[in-house]
Amino acid sequence: MSENMTDDRTTRRQVLARTGALGVSIAFAGNLTELFAGTAAAQNLGHTGYGPLVPDPKGLLDLPKGFRYQVLSREGDRLRSGEGLVPSNHDGMTAIVGRKGRVHLVRNHENRTTAKLPVPTVDGLTYDPAGKGGCTALTLDSGNRVLSERVAIAGTAVNCAGGRTPWGTWLTCEETEDRAGTNGYTKDHGFIFEVDPENPYRSGAVALTAMGRFQHEAIAVDPRNGIVYETEDAFLKPFGLFYRFLPHAPLGGLGSLRAGGRLQAMRVPGVPDLSSIQEPGATFEHIEWVDVPDPSAAQTPVRLQDFGPKGITHAQKLEGCYWGGRNVYFVSSFARSADGSAADHYGQIWRYDPAARRLTLVIVFGPDTDVQLPGESPDNICLAPSGGLMVCEDGNGAQHVFGVTRHGEVYAMARGRQNIGTPQEPEWGEFAGVTFAPDGETMYVNCYTPGTTFAVTGPWRR
Repeated sequence: MSENMTDDRTTRRQVLARTGALGVSIAFAGNLTELFAGTAAAQNLGHTGYGPLVPDPKGLLDLPKGFRYQVLSREGDRLRSGEGLVPSNHDGMTAIVGRKGRVHLVRNHENRTTAKLPVPTVDGLTYDPAGKGGCTALTLDSGNRVLSERVAIAGTAVNCAGGRTPWGTWLTCEETEDRAGTNGYTKDHGFIFEVDPENPYRSGAVALTAMGRFQHEAIAVDPRNGIVYETEDAFLKPFGLFYRFLPHAPLGGLGSLRAGGRLQAMRVPGVPDLSSIQEPGATFEHIEWVDVPDPSAAQTPVRLQDFGPKGITHAQKLEGCYWGGRNVYFVSSFARSADGSAADHYGQIWRYDPAARRLTLVIVFGPDTDVQLPGESPDNICLAPSGGLMVCEDGNGAQHVFGVTRHGEVYAMARGRQNIGTPQEPEWGEFAGVTFAPDGETMYVNCYTPGTTFAVTGPWRR
């Protein structure tokens, strides 16, 4: 724990981000200095936001002055590959550097069997013909013009988030535990799949079964040794676990994860539920990793399996996960005592230091706000090139991408204008998949419904 973290652990600050006529406040506790130590973003840390949001005359996306957006892709349009229509429910996404200045966007589609527009099935890229989820891949030139758009994997289910690998592929995660014979599926689901954005046929549609079968959300890979950290998004009790996967062929490149490995779950001694920890800076030493008895969950869901007399550590809504510096960070989107959590919060960000086997609560959001953050819970997160975080909001009301500076200032970066409800009962499509181009000049983000992928450019390094 850094000195700055120690100094601030008893401080609770409320910060107000003003977005034109809209006022938003979050109860924020913690200090972000440590969050970015050792990362590229730490070299140019931002201290403030970019100003009030300007209403978009086209009614799609409000941004600060000086920023503009392009719509790269929208559900129902025809895929440029001719394989079918752009699928529904745009979710997790990554941007991977390509050849000749190109960028590959790999985009999840969190489709259940009831999805309006499934990912088209393609020979050689389909896991289960009954699954409607999967990924599509866009290739962009240096000006964010779409050069190609095609299916990258099909026949999977409820592809929520995932994470990129050090060798330039995407690990897409199924957020379901449905078995063959459930909801018409012909194969078991709840796995991770690897996607090669440049040539999806090289990765195919192979379930990485050793990495566990559960309600996957996101992953992060330690670039030094190839260990993969995984979050489990379980909304109702028993809540999810935080995992690590020790691959037999670490950092072996495309296809190496098929060689299998060892799946373990995190145990924080004396802490059965992470929501019970409310003080930023709280640190736990000697974190334990316990082998998962049955990663395939053949009889019992992993989070319900017997981890011995000491039990295992659970947390509600474990979602975003990323690697920064020498640590892995993961998000608990919210916790509600009414659902069975030990305590309430509107979001936590945790840091795990593998070398020290140390876990630290870095940030707590809410719930003691003047005006609650609409939606109250962080979901996907990523580092911004100007420093700080970009956080996708997942909740009710108008939806935002929020920025959080290293000093805890919260500001609105984008606001969705696509009302998918009625004037009497408005609903807005949540944001997901926020990520930046390798050169840091473009933010890519999805609107979940109606599925839309945006490219946002502007004075990011101001």
